[in-house]
Amino acid sequence: MGLLDKQFDDGNIVLTSLEGVLNWARLCSLWQMSFGLACCAIEMMAASASHNDIMRFGVLPRPSPRQCDVMIVAGTVTLKMASRVKRLYEQMAEPRYVVSMGSCSNCGGPYWEHGYHVLKGVDRVVPVDVYVPGCPPRPEALLEGWMRLQEKVRDFSLVKPQNGKPQNGRA
Repeated sequence: MGLLDKQFDDGNIVLTSLEGVLNWARLCSLWQMSFGLACCAIEMMAASASHNDIMRFGVLPRPSPRQCDVMIVAGTVTLKMASRVKRLYEQMAEPRYVVSMGSCSNCGGPYWEHGYHVLKGVDRVVPVDVYVPGCPPRPEALLEGWMRLQEKVRDFSLVKPQNGKPQNGRA
């Protein structure tokens, strides 16, 4: 169901849960911390431009990890950068989400086999909620990934774990 679980005939009384209201508010105002590392960062910036306008989803770029809900890792993560990515992730407030954008951040990209300095996927240092494939992915793919993230936020529950697992499928 949506935000409104039950509406009475006269239209003045609406019943819903506090969790439903909080999730609705959170999914409509996810603030991003951009972590652009390579060519995927250009496509991430293009998603914020007027043609795609990711801000219509309530996305607001913020400079500090303490103000952010979502970290977008776009591009090649080197082994030296991995500790910085993890530190920034740990500085974010709960609930926090990670979007891995592009082949390099998803699995090391074209550099994983012969590059000794490339992390073989950002999910080795931080838990990833949404993977956006491509090399580099188009802005439309990032928008699709953002809608998938909003679905996860809509189903988030602070009280009841799903199937005995922690939230967001994280172990």
